Amino acid sequence: MSPRAPIAAIRLVAAGFLLSASLPAIAQGTAPAVGESADGATIADLQRQIDELKALVGALQAQRAAPAAPAPAPALAVSQTPAAAPSPAPLAGPAADAPVTAAQLAAAPAPAKPKAWYEKLRLRGYTQMRFNQIVSGDADAPAGISRLRTIGDGDVRPGNNFSFRRMRLVLQGDINEHVSLYFQPDFAAAVSNQSAGERREGSVSLRDMYADVFPFDDKSFRVRLGQSKVPYGWENMQSSSNRLALDRTDAINSAASGERDLGIVAYYTPARVQAIWKRLEDDGQKLFGNYGAFGFGAFNGQGLNRTEGNDGVMLVGLATWPFELGGIGLDGQVFEIGGSVMHNRIRPEVRTGGLSAASFKDERVNVHAILYPQPIGVQAEWNWGTGPEFVPATGQIEERPLNGGYVQVMGKIDESPLGTIYPFARWQYYRGGFKAAINSPRLETEELELGLEMQIDKALEITATYGFAKRKEADERRTGQAEGQILRLQAQWNY
Repeated sequence: MSPRAPIAAIRLVAAGFLLSASLPAIAQGTAPAVGESADGATIADLQRQIDELKALVGALQAQRAAPAAPAPAPALAVSQTPAAAPSPAPLAGPAADAPVTAAQLAAAPAPAKPKAWYEKLRLRGYTQMRFNQIVSGDADAPAGISRLRTIGDGDVRPGNNFSFRRMRLVLQGDINEHVSLYFQPDFAAAVSNQSAGERREGSVSLRDMYADVFPFDDKSFRVRLGQSKVPYGWENMQSSSNRLALDRTDAINSAASGERDLGIVAYYTPARVQAIWKRLEDDGQKLFGNYGAFGFGAFNGQGLNRTEGNDGVMLVGLATWPFELGGIGLDGQVFEIGGSVMHNRIRPEVRTGGLSAASFKDERVNVHAILYPQPIGVQAEWNWGTGPEFVPATGQIEERPLNGGYVQVMGKIDESPLGTIYPFARWQYYRGGFKAAINSPRLETEELELGLEMQIDKALEITATYGFAKRKEADERRTGQAEGQILRLQAQWNY
């Protein structure tokens, strides 16, 4: 139906009402004795045209309510003689230009009011509640000897039961066509250095606060301003709400503990890549999030929520590309491969207080590969580099080599009484400094973790893991590797 059809209909109706209203005046203004038969014929002719007009308007309204026909509807007109058929020519004369009545204006739908920017924002989030139990091994040890601990969760320790690992709220939305907002605090952070060194749980910590600027209408390219994730490592970029294992691996996370920093980063995602990731997301795959097929950023480089310590900036680059394997007979399978690099200088915290006097080289290169589980998949990542590390022999922090990564095998079972099930097994290894801890202690990690995630509902996920660990504690005053087995349970609810 033509866009002009509603306007034409209003004009036709208005013309009909005007003609109807004119009939009494015509009848009263005509002398009954002179030309009565001629005037009667005129009135009858007008009445007939009004009847035809009403019929045509009714047909037009029925056509508007019915599904649109492929061909445009012809313009309607009222014939001027009794024997003439409706003319396709537009209605001309005063009736066509008749004003719309107040009743018609009141009945017309009011134009939609544009939403204010704050009406476009939405609130979501998730909470993770955990139970950690050291089943056997070095839960405790004498001074100077490593105890069984993890850098990903400070509640892996003796005497602990339940804890909140994350309690996140996300406020996000489009301010306008070219700027969007993302704000995420965490209400489950822990703060040390309280009275007598006792930890305080349930503190608020800023995780993300940034604006995305989209210079182009297709939004394939964005510039991110503020505190956000450092684009290094596939696992580091993946949201903790979407990861199978409870914690990130030591080797990858040691590059950017907390995963975030303050700076500026640009991301580019071609439409072809976005389409593949969208299909995988709809299939329930554990993606790392759309951080771009290519990303490059500059950050302070000192770490999450830490004051910058030197004049240099940390430069980071990421590239990842998914390949559909239907061409080799693996319909639906996707293989993704990529890598990232980091160039930085950092001043670690020292035990005597403050930051080290010197800045240390902090450089890495990373490679990753993922075969998404359909139903079996493999994920692997490794990195090499140089970073600050405390050397007990000299009692000083020095630049030392580092390397490590992980290999994970996982499955995806869609049909089960407990919803979608993701069984997985992950082995990790790391040798190198941990720059986020005081004095950049050396980590020596080897761990095999078996796990099962059950997505009982979109709002509820249950994960259980059992780990066989050998770890050096992240404390330069303790030596050796602690060994033991750890049982861990997590309930995550999404809202």
